[in-house]
Formats: sequence, structure tokens, C-alpha cells
Amino acid sequence: MKYRLAFALIALAALTRLLPHPPNFTPIAAIALFGAAYFNRQWLMLAVPFAVLFLTDLFINNVIYRELYGNQFTIITSWWIYVAFALVMLAGLGLLSNKVTGIRVFGASLSASAIFFLITNFSVWAESGMYPKTAAGLAACYTAGIPFLGNTILGDLFFSAAMFGVYEWAKRKNENMVRA
Repeated sequence: MKYRLAFALIALAALTRLLPHPPNFTPIAAIALFGAAYFNRQWLMLAVPFAVLFLTDLFINNVIYRELYGNQFTIITSWWIYVAFALVMLAGLGLLSNKVTGIRVFGASLSASAIFFLITNFSVWAESGMYPKTAAGLAACYTAGIPFLGNTILGDLFFSAAMFGVYEWAKRKNENMVRA
């Protein structure tokens, strides 16, 4: 039951990525944290969340936003997102692998938002020509990203609360059924 429910919650969360949503209000960080918390086999912890990110990216980049990439097949638009995702998993491992509590999930979700914000905005500064390669340019890039940070935080908190909450509720309900 443990893995079936975990896979089902991750699949549902992944599907929400394909629905219309506000910018940066996605389940990606929650999926990374959830995988780090509940998959005790390291290959599952890594493979499942990364597979979800990769497969949904393929669909989003090649179906939904195909015209943005000149109608060419696009595998990965930014490796930086995958780096941020891996760092979120590591944060989840450190904060959630020993014990999942509401406070820990809340802290891990906020950490995930900060990691994503710092890494992805740094990548825009480093790889685009939008900002000068100076400290002031980096500061301008981070400042321009602030309007998106609110949705990142809200999305991470919402999806983490939903995924972890449903999983813990189902786990407790199942334990009570077994004891009865």
C-alpha cells in the first residue's frame, strides 16, 4: 500500500502540472520532498521524482509551449531546474527522512522555494543576456524574480500539504483498520 499510494499521489500531482495554473504554482518541489521523505530505496527516491519532472517537461515543452521552441523537439530547456530539483531532494532528505511532521514539511517547503528561486534566477543571470554580469546585474535579476516567488511559496506549501497530508491520513487510517 505504501508505494502504491505514494506513486498515485505523485502521479496526481504531476497531472496538475499539465493543467492551467498561475506561474510557478506547481507541485515539483513537493514531489521532490515527498520522494525524499517516503522512498527509502535511494534509486526510487531519485528515479521517480526525476522521471516525473522529465516526462512532464517533455509534454509541456513539446506540446503546450512548442511554438516557443521553434516547433523543434525539446528535451530539456534548463539543466539548472534539474540542479535545483536535486538540491530540493537533498534538503528533503536532510529535513524529512528521519521524521515527517507538519513543522518539518513547512520548513522543507520554504527551503525548497528558496532553493528554486536562488538557483533558477542565478541561471537567468548567468546564461541570458538580460542582465549585466555584475553584482548589480545579479541583484536586478533576483529583484525581477520576486513577483514569481509568492506563487512558488504558495505552490510548494499547497502541494506539500496536500501530498504529505493525504499520505499521512491514509497511513493512519490503514493502521487503524489493521488494528481493528
